[in-house]
Amino acid sequence: MFKVFSSIVAIASLAAASPSLANAITLDSGDVGTTFSLGFDGFSGDASSTVSGLTSDISFTLDSVTSNQYNFSYVVNNTTSSGLTSNLSSFAFDTNPEIAGATATGAYSYTILDGSYPNQVGNVDVCFKAANSGSCAGNQGGVAQGSTGSGTLSLSFADALTSLTLSEFFVRYQGITGAGNVSSASGQAVSSSSTSGGSTTGGTPVPAPGMLALFAAALAALGFTRRRPAASRKQDVAFA
Repeated sequence: MFKVFSSIVAIASLAAASPSLANAITLDSGDVGTTFSLGFDGFSGDASSTVSGLTSDISFTLDSVTSNQYNFSYVVNNTTSSGLTSNLSSFAFDTNPEIAGATATGAYSYTILDGSYPNQVGNVDVCFKAANSGSCAGNQGGVAQGSTGSGTLSLSFADALTSLTLSEFFVRYQGITGAGNVSSASGQAVSSSSTSGGSTTGGTPVPAPGMLALFAAALAALGFTRRRPAASRKQDVAFA
C-alpha cells in the first residue's frame, strides 16, 4: 500500500510542477471596471520546452459592455530577463460565444479571427498583432523586453449575450537572443489574478489540468488495493 501511495504522490507532484493554462475568465456587464492580469511563460517546440527567462504579462480592464460588444483596455509588459532579448509580437485567446469581429488600437492594432498559433498551439479564435503580417504568429514589431505597450480592443458577437468567457491565452515572442538556437517562441498563461474596487484575488500559478482526474484514478487504485486482500480471503473459503 505504501508503494501505491508513493506512486500517487510522485504522479501528483509531477503534474503540479507542469505549467498549465490559466483558468477561463467569465465576465458580464456587472464586471465593468474589473482588471484581470495574466502571467505568461515562453516555450519553443511545444509547451514542454520552456525557455527560462522568457516571460511576460498582460492586464485587461473591461471598460464597457453593450448588448453584443465587450470593450477592453490592455497593458502588455515584456518581462523577459536572464540576459535574453525578445519582442512580444502578438497575443491571442478564445471566446465563448464565438467571436464575430474584433478591432484594436495602440501597440497591437491588427487582428485576425480564427488564425493559427505556432509551437503546436493550433487555432485561436482571435489574435492581436503589432504588425500587419499575414498570420497570428507575427514576425515584426512588438514590445521589447523591459518595455510596455497599451491600447484598447473591442470584441463583437452576432447576437446579444449575457456573459462572455475568455480562455486559452497565448503570446508570441520574436527576435529572441541569448537562448541558444531559439529565435522565436510562444507562451501560455500560467498565472492569473483580478482586481475590482481595489481588491485583488488570485495571483498564484494555476493547477495543472487533469490534476483532479489523476487523484481520482489514484484513489480508485488505492481503494482496489485495500479491497483485494479481503477478496483473496473470501476466495480461500469458497474474488472481488
